[in-house]
Amino acid sequence: MSLIDLLKSRRPADAQPSSAAPASAPFRSTRSDARATAPEAVLRGLAPDGGLYVDPEIASGNFDVRGCLALDPLGQSAKILSRLLPGFGDMGSLVRRAYEGRFASKELTPLVPVGENYVLELFHGPTAAFKDVALCMLPQLMTAAREITGMTDKTVILTATSGDTGKAALEGFHDVPGTGIMVFFPHKGVSAVQEAQMLTQEGANVAVCAVKGNFDDCQSAVKQLFSRYADSAPVPGVRLSSANSINIGRLAPQVVYYFLAYASLMKQGRITYGAPVDYVVPTGNFGDILAGWYAKQLGLPVGRLVCASNANRVLTDFLTTGVYDRRREFFKTSSPSMDILVSSNLERLLFYAAGGDTACVKNDMLRLQNSGYYKISAKALDFIRKDFSAYCCGEAETLAEIRRCFSETGYLPDTHTAVALHAAQLYKKEEHSGAPVVVLSTASPFKFPAAVLTALGEAPEGDAFQQMAQLARVSGLEPPVSLSGLQGKAYLHNDVIEKADIADYVLKNVGRL
Repeated sequence: MSLIDLLKSRRPADAQPSSAAPASAPFRSTRSDARATAPEAVLRGLAPDGGLYVDPEIASGNFDVRGCLALDPLGQSAKILSRLLPGFGDMGSLVRRAYEGRFASKELTPLVPVGENYVLELFHGPTAAFKDVALCMLPQLMTAAREITGMTDKTVILTATSGDTGKAALEGFHDVPGTGIMVFFPHKGVSAVQEAQMLTQEGANVAVCAVKGNFDDCQSAVKQLFSRYADSAPVPGVRLSSANSINIGRLAPQVVYYFLAYASLMKQGRITYGAPVDYVVPTGNFGDILAGWYAKQLGLPVGRLVCASNANRVLTDFLTTGVYDRRREFFKTSSPSMDILVSSNLERLLFYAAGGDTACVKNDMLRLQNSGYYKISAKALDFIRKDFSAYCCGEAETLAEIRRCFSETGYLPDTHTAVALHAAQLYKKEEHSGAPVVVLSTASPFKFPAAVLTALGEAPEGDAFQQMAQLARVSGLEPPVSLSGLQGKAYLHNDVIEKADIADYVLKNVGRL
């Protein structure tokens, strides 16, 4: 049974699409029948009921996968985004404005053979992290959406970050007309380089604030604010939106690089069209790997999607047992972008696994909020495990994998990529079918110089910039200019607040942005 047939057969009677909902509003909330066009969904970020926007018909239609793979990276991007986000008009122009001249590689995300695997390098954009692929595109989508919808209120982007999203969002949205951006990150919970990237950010429309808590605290507060002001303005003339992957406009561009990797394997003669390819994805909020599942629904021959978790293994446990339980110890690790216990994007997959039963999804999310856990049905778990596998990697294994990979192959991964490389080895031992394995590399190793130096048996010296120079000497590699160029820049943001004060901080500052 196809996904679309499953959605039709399992949708309860009270969750039937409203007859009043226009065909031009293809997106609905995961928690109700609230509808939106693609531009509306991008501007809102979160549905009014707190749910995430999804396209129930994602697997329907005849998307020309083979024709798409024959295009150049910008052409592929435009074709895929036109399908995922209809109603934006000339998507090709938006894509060119987003990407041309902003990535170090014309391929955007080059594919590199590393040992028996392939590494998809997603860190050649302006902030040396995978978030650049989406967050160079999202400001273009939001600007176009404002014009399409006739929105005159100013949009203020609220963003919670575990490390990389913050800087990538700031880079994309600073000084964008009609838009302000406010970023919250866990105090002492990101790398020194990630912190420097955010605190040195220039722009008249930006605010950056450290929170005494973890990423989940930041994300929860931001989502509560979206729900509180879903149909109203926090101050007159201002609307809130999101640059996190809860926004479908952030998630959709991430689908593109699964196609780019597949096309690269075809060009290299490693596969012919139709052969499956497995993808191993380091993930915390479940957005990056969900993008791979979306690619599969469009028809890309995706094999297994392997979810790689660090010591915060909540996703590994869920994908194994069907029980999502955030009531556990939280670990600060050397892969901070994955230090997450509430993986928001999983809600989208639950919608499809429940056959479009929004009441079921809503109940699970309420149970997670109020009791700290939920359990899905055996049928829903079977649906998910048909495509997903899960493995985790502790701190010792992460550092050992960096050392092993560099010693045996000469390739230097960052801490997050090391988690995925370790998971790839476990996957290949236990269930691999022989398909090519693509490991998604989410950041430059120079964003985490202390941890990478330690993994290589070196004692980190001095501050983060001295450590970058030390890592360059040890590895023979050069740090991205976007990182080394931070040295000597003044810190422009010094706010540190308690997690309980996030809402007050937003209301106090949103007007000036």
